[in-house]
Amino acid sequence: MDVCTMNPTLPHPHAHRLPSRRSTSFKTRMSPLNPSSAAESATRKHLASLDRLLQSQQPSQDVSRNTRPPERRKNKKWMFEGLDLSMVWPELKATAEEVSPRNFKRLQRLLSKTMEYSPRNHLGTRWMEYHGSKDWEGMLDPLDENLRREVVRYGEMIQAAYQTFNSDPAMPTDEPPAPHHVALTDGSYRVTKSLYATASVGLPKWVDEVAPDLGWMTQRSSWIGYVAVCDDPGEIQRMGRRDIVITLRGTATCLEWAENFRAKLVEIEDDAGERKDDGDASEYNNNSQGKAKVECGFRCLYQTRGAHVPSLAQSVVEEVRRLLELYKGETLSITVTGHSLGAALSLLVADELSTCAPTVPPIAVFSFGGPRVGNRAFADRIKSKNVKVLRIVNNQDVITRVPGIFLGEEVEQKLRNAMPGGMPWDYSHVGAELRLDTRMSPYLKPNADVACCHDLEAYLHLVDGFSGTDCPFRKNAKRSLWKLVREQRSNVKRLYTSKAKALTALNLKRERIMRPHMVTCLPSPSSS
Repeated sequence: MDVCTMNPTLPHPHAHRLPSRRSTSFKTRMSPLNPSSAAESATRKHLASLDRLLQSQQPSQDVSRNTRPPERRKNKKWMFEGLDLSMVWPELKATAEEVSPRNFKRLQRLLSKTMEYSPRNHLGTRWMEYHGSKDWEGMLDPLDENLRREVVRYGEMIQAAYQTFNSDPAMPTDEPPAPHHVALTDGSYRVTKSLYATASVGLPKWVDEVAPDLGWMTQRSSWIGYVAVCDDPGEIQRMGRRDIVITLRGTATCLEWAENFRAKLVEIEDDAGERKDDGDASEYNNNSQGKAKVECGFRCLYQTRGAHVPSLAQSVVEEVRRLLELYKGETLSITVTGHSLGAALSLLVADELSTCAPTVPPIAVFSFGGPRVGNRAFADRIKSKNVKVLRIVNNQDVITRVPGIFLGEEVEQKLRNAMPGGMPWDYSHVGAELRLDTRMSPYLKPNADVACCHDLEAYLHLVDGFSGTDCPFRKNAKRSLWKLVREQRSNVKRLYTSKAKALTALNLKRERIMRPHMVTCLPSPSSS
């Protein structure tokens, strides 16, 4: 270095080439990125102190600053790894993993209103196994990835039935109803028929006069589901066949609830409205042995005609026969799916469809939170007709254990053995079982209430996270938590409801900035 550069009193030999200084204050302008500046020195000191503070609060790791790899110093996330955020939010009682920045980033994705699905793999020649040809042996525990996606898809079809009914539940009283528009999330299916169920009981006319606002709650006939068929060539090739789906929602009206409580077993062959009273237990024992019987209310909802609509049984059989003739010669399958009451009616539908034509495609039932429908003879009848049933059951859902004698499987079996002629309330489940548990979810409270344990969205949430009985909730679950938080907020852990609230406020703020001239509001969870 030249001497003149070190002595400010001597002129620089090339001073004429240097830019002139515009202000004497330039000497005090120090770049914050200059390592020799005083500001940078203070910043480094502050960061070093913060780094030591974060290390001192780390409860689970004993890693000194000297032994920390140099490359980790450049990682911004490293400083948060030792931070115990439960000290900041003690009321949440959350683990460090649950409130870590990495988990929050994943939670932000899960709380978005945009659904993200597991990939749909090509089923090819194995489609019959996924449709139950081998009773899903070896696919349920651990849960097969392709089967999980199929189960979630059928569950979302039931959600579309709920949304359609809730958007327009009223039925015309003097003319046949117009076809309902069903907004399916799966665009590869096309709705071909609306289905209606009619209660065999009715309320007195004075009820409508006293409480006219009840309206659809007291009507005898109600829209309950639909028939759809896959008509997308790409999806047909992926699934290995053209799929016909019958979808049924759960209980919604007062009269449907009334039918649910008519738990007496009656013969399935009897015509609705002409059933015989079973009388006392002795008459039941003399006549019931070996006869397939189902719950009285379920059978009535299935077989009763309405004032302007046919019975559910008639509508389903006629439409399926039409579709079988329309697609004659193709590889077909029939899938019946339902939730709660719809799950019970699904068994009755599948039982009848199994003999509706000379040649019937494979029939499978995917039921969510379904009650018991009939006796042991009815279960044997379903099995003998080669109808495959997969019951998705939540351990905490009491609906799956009624109707019948609510004493537990072992006690009920002892009573059956002690009464060879059968019991008046000898109900039995049908098919294979995918058993879930609310407590497996890291997002739901372990003491979630009855409504949450029976909620369809909670079921789909548990299916999406289920890997196996002895496995934790899978971390790469795809399903959004948006609907679950909106519909079951009181049953979701406070940590996640608080985060959802913050994200909602942030999204609203963004929408106001992006579209200040438009009125912003959160859409209904059923429309997302």
